[in-house]
Amino acid sequence: MLNIGVVGCGRIAQVRHLPEYLEHDGCHIVAVTDMNMDRALEIARQYHCHADASAEMLLARPEIDAVSVCVANADHAAVTIHALHAGKHVLCEKPMAITLDECQKMVDTATKSNRVLVIGHNQRLLKTHQFVRNLIASGEIGQVLMWSSRFCHGGPESWSIDKNNIWFFNRERSAYGALFDLGIHKIDLMQYLLDDHVCAAFAITATQDKKDADNRPIPVEDNAICMLHMQGGSWGTVHASWTCYGKERNNTVIDGSLGTLRIYDHPVYACIVEKKTGEKSYYQTDEIQTNEKQTRSGIIDEFVRAILTGVPSVNAGRHALSSMRATFACLTSAQTHRIVEINDSWING
Repeated sequence: MLNIGVVGCGRIAQVRHLPEYLEHDGCHIVAVTDMNMDRALEIARQYHCHADASAEMLLARPEIDAVSVCVANADHAAVTIHALHAGKHVLCEKPMAITLDECQKMVDTATKSNRVLVIGHNQRLLKTHQFVRNLIASGEIGQVLMWSSRFCHGGPESWSIDKNNIWFFNRERSAYGALFDLGIHKIDLMQYLLDDHVCAAFAITATQDKKDADNRPIPVEDNAICMLHMQGGSWGTVHASWTCYGKERNNTVIDGSLGTLRIYDHPVYACIVEKKTGEKSYYQTDEIQTNEKQTRSGIIDEFVRAILTGVPSVNAGRHALSSMRATFACLTSAQTHRIVEINDSWING
């Protein structure tokens, strides 16, 4: 039985981490903490656990084996590194951290501490995405040529716990906007599906619509469009948006020399294969999560499995580090208006 602590009791903790720990036979929630103590106390009553006044108090509990870090982006690295030094295994929400140096320190600390570090890139764990990865590896659509992946919804205010104080819109707490909230998911996913690495990026980011409480444009991007070149030769685009006020879009299309894969691009079928010959195959493997419809993510199962078996996770920190390098390359491109190349030392770290 793993004893669990949860640092941060916001929306992602409430709809994913806490309920999935509760459902897992191998986990026992010992304590939670949140900067809003009333919220921590409410969650503690709901889950019959302790409410600690600070992350430091929670991490000092010797009985806790593993923690979820569900705080604002700017605090990911500090809390994660503290937890690893305290001997805890860590599941940290994405984005991994707000600088590459912090990301590298998280990976290095996990290695030195001999503790598991998993990052919450749950899209790797979806059955359809794992199915598609195998299809691509088997040569089902031939050589991958072009692709596009989108993650677009109405913004964090559409599902945040505290709609009057949205930390995503506070640069000091979030550091970045839609690119690091949604774009990182798709950049990481494409590296996973293609078993490849981004080697060059060109991106445009903008704040097009979102306003803060004073009706001023928010200080982080609400839209990002990235063009990415993979080491294997394919090109693709990632579109991340907080201004999609209709139905959430969370889909991917991959074009190969022998056909096309459409992923979560149809109202009924999770995956469609359209062959160059005209043949079509339809697969219903699962449904993708949306903010309105949460399903079991599998990230808690993956975290626990990695701890108990010692087998490295597909969501290990080192994999996330590669995706963060690509995302920071997109950020640099948007800031400098040029193509940014990622050399081997960036990729292999």
